[in-house]
Amino acid sequence: MSYCKRCAVLPETDFNKIYHDNHYGFPINDDNELFGRLILEINQAGLSWITILKKEQNFRNAYSQFNIQNIANYAESDRARLLNDAGIIRNRLKVEAVVHNAKKVLEIQSEFHTFQSWLDENHPLSLNEWTKLFKKTFKFVGGEIVNEFLMSTGYLKGAHIENCAIFAKVKETKPKWLTI
Repeated sequence: MSYCKRCAVLPETDFNKIYHDNHYGFPINDDNELFGRLILEINQAGLSWITILKKEQNFRNAYSQFNIQNIANYAESDRARLLNDAGIIRNRLKVEAVVHNAKKVLEIQSEFHTFQSWLDENHPLSLNEWTKLFKKTFKFVGGEIVNEFLMSTGYLKGAHIENCAIFAKVKETKPKWLTI
């Protein structure tokens, strides 16, 4: 059963339904929020997405409201704080990857002005091409993380099936060149 069909029967207050109906596949035009989605996808590796959705506000609070500049400047004391925060996923590799990746996004912004522009500039690529690019640029980004990040932000097709009620809503919010 597709994510869309499962979410169609969930109560309005379910985390998956809220995410499906309001966020999944919709473009993100703010670099901090875009990077925040990458943080969530990295932390989801090996866990269920519902675990991450339930902890999203904790991640937002722990990681400076997803502020890329702040995260890039995290010191060892910030890393230690994150590793002791029971509200998020306490995995050293994931914490280190987020800080490293924030620094890489700052480099991308200095060349392309925004993280979003970098993604736009590289679109369209196949999943394999995207994965190679992400692995060359970032840490802790395998094929599944790259796929979900790009699908959830509209850069790859598959977030919604065509007969899903949200499909049309997502399509209306996207630039014509962006796939859904």
